[in-house]
Amino acid sequence: MCTIMKSSMPLERAGSVALLAALFSFAAWAGGARAEVSGRPVSADATPVLLERVTGDYVDLAPPVSVLGADWEPLGAGELRWFGFRVYRAALWAGHPAAWVDDGDFALVIRYQRAIESSRLVQASLDEMRRLGLADEEQLSRWQPLLAQAFPDVAAGDRITGVNRAGRGAAFYFGERPTAQIDDPDFAQAFFAIWLDERTREPGLRARLTGQSGDG
Repeated sequence: MCTIMKSSMPLERAGSVALLAALFSFAAWAGGARAEVSGRPVSADATPVLLERVTGDYVDLAPPVSVLGADWEPLGAGELRWFGFRVYRAALWAGHPAAWVDDGDFALVIRYQRAIESSRLVQASLDEMRRLGLADEEQLSRWQPLLAQAFPDVAAGDRITGVNRAGRGAAFYFGERPTAQIDDPDFAQAFFAIWLDERTREPGLRARLTGQSGDG
């Protein structure tokens, strides 16, 4: 994986790591600047989209074939940028989007546009779950090696999918390859809250992922 944006700005300036380094909020991780978010939502009553028919914003943001059900379709997508630099693109998929809830079955697909080491992804995710108050230190310690399994080093163009299994936990894929299955509903709630909780650091991206914003 390539190194993330070598520049004269000290990365240590940021008061806290936000949203999985470049995966979540590259702006906060790289210096506390405000990120730009772009993208467009999908109508909740859109015709169901099968994988082979995905086009446009979602052509490279579909979940693995083994995950995508015949009735699944994207709710929305967005791109996070930092001072014009593309950080990542993301899409949220679910079955029955008109009745989507954040504790149901869904898939969050992230396609990286920068390279990030596994250790940064893991530590930043733990920091965010701690900030949101959805896990204690014992849980975070137990989840750390599981996150390391779920998130390998990534390079620009790599795709990671996190799947929420309602009431059961979460599963992760690197491209089409499964990397981890974490049978812990508390973990799944805390992890996906990084994007979907109302207290997320990137409310604009949350609105686009869930189809609540038409800006873009």
